[in-house]
Amino acid sequence: MRVLIVKTTSMGDVIHTLPALTDAAAAIPGIRFDWVVEEGFAEIPRWHPAVDKVIPVAVRRWRKSILNTVRSGEWRRFRKDLKAREYDAVIDAQGLLKSALITRMAKGPKYGLDRNSAREPVSAKLYDHPKTVPWGQHAVERVRQLFAQALNYELPEQPGQFLLDKSRFDNDMVNNKPYIMFIHGTTWPTKHWPEAYWCQLAQKAEAAGLHIVIPWGSEKEKERANCIAKSSNSIEVLPRLSLAGIAGVIANAKAVVAVDTGLGHLTAALETPAVSLYGPTNPDLVGAYGKSQVHLTVNQCPKSQLPKADPEIFTPMTPDYVWSYLENILQEGSS
Repeated sequence: MRVLIVKTTSMGDVIHTLPALTDAAAAIPGIRFDWVVEEGFAEIPRWHPAVDKVIPVAVRRWRKSILNTVRSGEWRRFRKDLKAREYDAVIDAQGLLKSALITRMAKGPKYGLDRNSAREPVSAKLYDHPKTVPWGQHAVERVRQLFAQALNYELPEQPGQFLLDKSRFDNDMVNNKPYIMFIHGTTWPTKHWPEAYWCQLAQKAEAAGLHIVIPWGSEKEKERANCIAKSSNSIEVLPRLSLAGIAGVIANAKAVVAVDTGLGHLTAALETPAVSLYGPTNPDLVGAYGKSQVHLTVNQCPKSQLPKADPEIFTPMTPDYVWSYLENILQEGSS
């Protein structure tokens, strides 16, 4: 059986789709997947053993200059690649109009979320077989249910499995082992844990004899990483790495502290113990999914009079509070 998945963005959403492939591969011997995904995340589907072909798409880049996209031949090549094979099923795991339009172009029966289940209800009109998947549950579980309905197998009772092989990633990027990792970069300004808090947490980790590594993906993130690094002699700012390179560092870390970002979801998929920090977002529906993942929200933090942090929403989530949870998962990992 050959299935095409359309799940283009974002990093977290792409990662959340992987357990559904694991379910399907266990239920349907010999099933293989192709996957349409944004070019920036094209590495991720290839990490799952059930994926054969990845078809990169560049909607984010193309819509900035539609004329150049047509003239360059990129759109024509994408359509040719998409239509090169007849599929037994084409599953839109995104539920957006843009993903539904891509799904519609592929050859094979189209499956997706119905109008009451999709983020953009109009997308359901473009599927041959819209499926009902209730809201109010984690994104991983919703995708697993969609796949089970589309491919007609019974959903396993056990939690979803990402099935990523850690041994495929380079483990020589960091020489000073063991180490922990701080993932500080995210898109929303209000998702950033205060820089001053990162510095204080680094000092606590240094006092405990821990080496710390910090990745970055933009010049602004690099600047923040270097500022945090000034607070401790035990911090190593990594060079700019590919997604696979960062995955290798995460996979071999003793523990991770992360804000709500795609790399936090990658940490969970690699089953590296982590403390994830949530301010304006709710981890119940889209939080890091997997074992040894601790979610901290501002609502659960002790209420006390503290100087306002920047961003203010994170004021009660102090370094002392985060350190208590990080120290606990480090101790559990050593036992």
